[in-house]
Amino acid sequence: MTIAYPFTAIVGQDDMRRALTIAAVDPGIGGVLVMGERGTGKSTTIRALAALLPKIDVVRDCVYKCDPHAPRSELCDQCAKAKDTLDSATVTIPVVDLPLGSTEDRVVGALDIERALVNGEKAFQPGLLAQANRGFLYVDEVNLLEDHIVDALLDVAASGVNVVEREGLSVRHPARFVLVGSGNPEEGELRPQLQDRFGLSVDVRTPTDVATRVDIIRLREAFDQDRAAFRKKWSRKERTLRKKIEVARSALDAIDTPAEILETAASLCLALGTDGLRGELTLVRSARALAALEGANSATLAHLRAIASSVLRHRLRRDPLDDSSADIRVERVINELFDGAIENGCD
Repeated sequence: MTIAYPFTAIVGQDDMRRALTIAAVDPGIGGVLVMGERGTGKSTTIRALAALLPKIDVVRDCVYKCDPHAPRSELCDQCAKAKDTLDSATVTIPVVDLPLGSTEDRVVGALDIERALVNGEKAFQPGLLAQANRGFLYVDEVNLLEDHIVDALLDVAASGVNVVEREGLSVRHPARFVLVGSGNPEEGELRPQLQDRFGLSVDVRTPTDVATRVDIIRLREAFDQDRAAFRKKWSRKERTLRKKIEVARSALDAIDTPAEILETAASLCLALGTDGLRGELTLVRSARALAALEGANSATLAHLRAIASSVLRHRLRRDPLDDSSADIRVERVINELFDGAIENGCD
């Protein structure tokens, strides 16, 4: 079994780690887009998240990992028919890789050829979207995905249901997942429709100070020399963060959201000219998730500011008269609107 690098041992990418843990607390935020140059730890950090995810209740032997406590309308056909007699099991939230070059059949599912040839029956072979239901779907080099795969992801992400109708099959199954994508912007731009589906966006850069770079090298060498021993050394911090995520998930619904937070989120999005209301909704949900992670009872303006750039940076319209980065534009509007009233970030 492959031993993943510990999430808590990642150095110098605090924004990326915070965005991923927020998405782990509230999957409804809409996923995370991580863009940056090669060698900045994007894939390593995202794959390390899998070891931190808490366990969930699923219907035993259900390939779609249906929630036994969910209403009948959110279950697959088989579980919906047996709603009153479902047996449950506990599994870790899945993290599924969508490899670049995957066929549409591999992603959405298709006819099970083996059963068709051997038994002469039409049966559905679930795809990656079925495996990722109630979990995370990770796409490396997401900006290089073929258009027909992007279209399939957009359809399912919008509805939470995967519909497959081909070769005489007609199948519908739940497919609610947190989409996590990474890529290098130098290798191609992401389609706007897909980019808008990500709740949070992070731009990662290579650390520029010697101390941080040395620390990264030292830790990576220790990991490569003895991976099992390295993970054991970091196991306490991993368990602490895992517990923190579990507590935050259970406390999320109880987090208070003052009217001031709603008004500030709306004012910020209006000032930046973002389209639609997805920006405000994600701002509020992210602030609430961050508050839950920090053990607070209420979301504050400090929480809002801490995640504002990650929520809004990929939603800004291009301004030909302003060549400032998205982060600078967001920060400038915050300062203009609130005149320093919001504290400078959160731990």
